[in-house]
Amino acid sequence: MTAKAATRDVPVDRIEVSPPPEPAARAHRSDYSVLLRRVRDAGLLDRRLSYYAWKGGAVVAALIAGWTAFALIGDSWWQLAVAAFLAAIFAQLAFLGHDAGHRQIFGSRRADYLVGTLFGNLAIGVSIGWWTSNHNRHHAHPNTEDADPDIMGVLAHSSVRARAGRGLRRVIFRYQGWLFFPMLLLEGASLHYSSVRAIVRRDIPRRGLEAALLLAHAAGYLAIVFLVLSPVKAVVFIAVQQGLFGLYMGSSFAPNHKGMAVLPAGDSTDYLRRQVLTSRNVRGGPVVDTAFGGLNYQIEHHLFPSMPRPNLRRAQPMVAQYCAEIGVPYCETGLIASYTQSVGHLNTVGKSTRRGAAAAAAPADSESER
Repeated sequence: MTAKAATRDVPVDRIEVSPPPEPAARAHRSDYSVLLRRVRDAGLLDRRLSYYAWKGGAVVAALIAGWTAFALIGDSWWQLAVAAFLAAIFAQLAFLGHDAGHRQIFGSRRADYLVGTLFGNLAIGVSIGWWTSNHNRHHAHPNTEDADPDIMGVLAHSSVRARAGRGLRRVIFRYQGWLFFPMLLLEGASLHYSSVRAIVRRDIPRRGLEAALLLAHAAGYLAIVFLVLSPVKAVVFIAVQQGLFGLYMGSSFAPNHKGMAVLPAGDSTDYLRRQVLTSRNVRGGPVVDTAFGGLNYQIEHHLFPSMPRPNLRRAQPMVAQYCAEIGVPYCETGLIASYTQSVGHLNTVGKSTRRGAAAAAAPADSESER
């Protein structure tokens, strides 16, 4: 891992009406303003409609090709190869939905939302309304206890949370490094479940539109699979396609924050430092950029969520240089190292459950000796 670092870091984020902010706090808030001005002056926040036109067209064409191949191959176990292909295409559609959720495509709430429903609800069966709400909370408080939904799920990202686990949750925490990738096979099912739950609970606006598109996806998907394949092959196809879809999605997000700073609840670190210190970039060329949907530039994406995907690569050296100027550590590593660090962190946190159990047992032992 390479880290471009220096030494300045005083946390302040939320603007209080009273008392007036200290000079250091005002300076830290202005750090982001300086970087934002540089990025805007470089034209990196300008829309890239031509990029999204060909990118979206290519992914949709691949989706059509995949389902066409599925229909032509017929009732055969070779369909498992099609399942793997469609899993990758579903992930690419999810990345486009992600971009629409951040208004990277049109820069318009309405237009990006409608495109997001097509890429998300209709094409892959994931609610754009639920996802945007959940994801925006993550962006506002990345790696922050009790605030970031991405670190409050089935895994423990801090030893405090790991030691607080009980029962089955504690067992999962203890072995989470080993369980991580196998559990990702369930991520696709989790996305579908969360989407339906959000609609049933009325957690999102435009429930009628989103529900109709989710229903259309489910009906179309299940109809073509069970019409072409025998029941056993159909079930296996769905399990493989959805499992690999979840594995792909989870693996693309895994290196972004795992193993980076975990902030306590109520933390008030300023915006720039909060985003940079909790994020990790993954080095790579066009292949990695495509495979990760641009999310390998996680630092730049978190600093400028509405920046169009193709501009992230151009912004990276500018952001790294600026972080060096103001003394903020900037983490960037290779692909393999990113997974090693992420899983290593989960293992380290998991081991703390054993220390917690030992500490809890010690008073009981001494009590029994009395």
